[in-house]
Amino acid sequence: MERHELVIIGGGPAGLAAAVSAREHGLEDILILERDSELGGILNQCIHNGFGLHTFQEELTGPEYASRYVSKVKELEIPWSADTMVLDITRDKVITAVSRTEGIRTIRAGAVILAMGCRERPRGALNIPGQRPAGIYTAGTAQRLVNIEGFLPGREVVVLGSGDIGLIMARRMTLEGAQVKAVVELMPFSGGLKRNIVQCLDDFGIPLKLGHTIIDIKGKERVEEVTIAEVDGQKRPIPGTEETYSCDTILLSCGLIPENELTKQMGAELSDVTGGPIVDESLETDIPGVFACGNVLHVHDLVDYVSEEASRAGAHAAAYLRGEQKRREPSRSVWLRSGGGVRYTVPASVQEDRITEDIVIRFRVGDVAKNCYSSLYINGTRVLHKKRAIVTPGEMEELKLTKKALKEAGGLRDILVTLESE
Repeated sequence: MERHELVIIGGGPAGLAAAVSAREHGLEDILILERDSELGGILNQCIHNGFGLHTFQEELTGPEYASRYVSKVKELEIPWSADTMVLDITRDKVITAVSRTEGIRTIRAGAVILAMGCRERPRGALNIPGQRPAGIYTAGTAQRLVNIEGFLPGREVVVLGSGDIGLIMARRMTLEGAQVKAVVELMPFSGGLKRNIVQCLDDFGIPLKLGHTIIDIKGKERVEEVTIAEVDGQKRPIPGTEETYSCDTILLSCGLIPENELTKQMGAELSDVTGGPIVDESLETDIPGVFACGNVLHVHDLVDYVSEEASRAGAHAAAYLRGEQKRREPSRSVWLRSGGGVRYTVPASVQEDRITEDIVIRFRVGDVAKNCYSSLYINGTRVLHKKRAIVTPGEMEELKLTKKALKEAGGLRDILVTLESE
């Protein structure tokens, strides 16, 4: 059995940033396990720009952003194993992995960082009626085909869902010569960033059909046409609102799901809202020594936020292994409460005597709200009141819980994150 102090599952942006941070915090024995053939994760196929403005103060493409961290991992001589699939992790941190070159490996880890990322929601999870012809892809699959494989999936395209990948692929397909007929969104608001709606749809004259969905797909061998309809308040199609588009390709951009099969096998507690593990102020799960960061924890808007979060996970894992982190005691944890349309918070709980730094609380709302305030209460006293012109489910919000505010509160008993009208 191999033994390593820290094993990081996933060599994408989260895993790389966590590894770099752990090494910079003095940890020598680190191993990254990556199932793909190279490090970088999903960034390798994201050739558009817009990455790195927070982390590097410059605008980079996905591969450029990833290469910064890959170069740092190489410079720090952090070992990794590519083409390695993790099959199982036990509660006592024994990892079973397999690769072509080394066969089955059993690794005992002192600590584990989960950084497996997320996956797209497939057609089978969407219950779209109609035939089952060729020409239906998730937006991420189409992105890989176009940007990595050099293959154009189709010429006439309808996109279902307005997540960021779908918006970006609507523009990408247009630039490659395809005609994008429409982006169809079930909700009355887009699931993507405002900047992507403007740059990817508005700038190219691609219509965004909010409050609509696909109700039928026709085509024997290949997609030939789709029918969409407007939906009511219960998300049911409204008769008489049908529109039909001829097309040969449908791209699905209907949400991302944290990749947590391994987390479930370990028996870590998962959030019903995010689908990711429930973590505390140290990004530690309810299993001691197991940390989570990036999209496996909750789906982020920007990779810069993934890197920042992963850096904290790496630092806390190093502190745990050095014995510098105080023991977690569930009876002393204070759970963050959500109000005013806030769906969840990360972290979900904090233990005051384990807090060594200011804590960034990230959260999403369930609906669009305008001219409001995002507020943080400690023990019933409002300590933050942040004016927001608009908040949407597609954009993550954040508040900072400072050590100063905790000290002034005189003992932590209750935390509330909420939206307020005034």
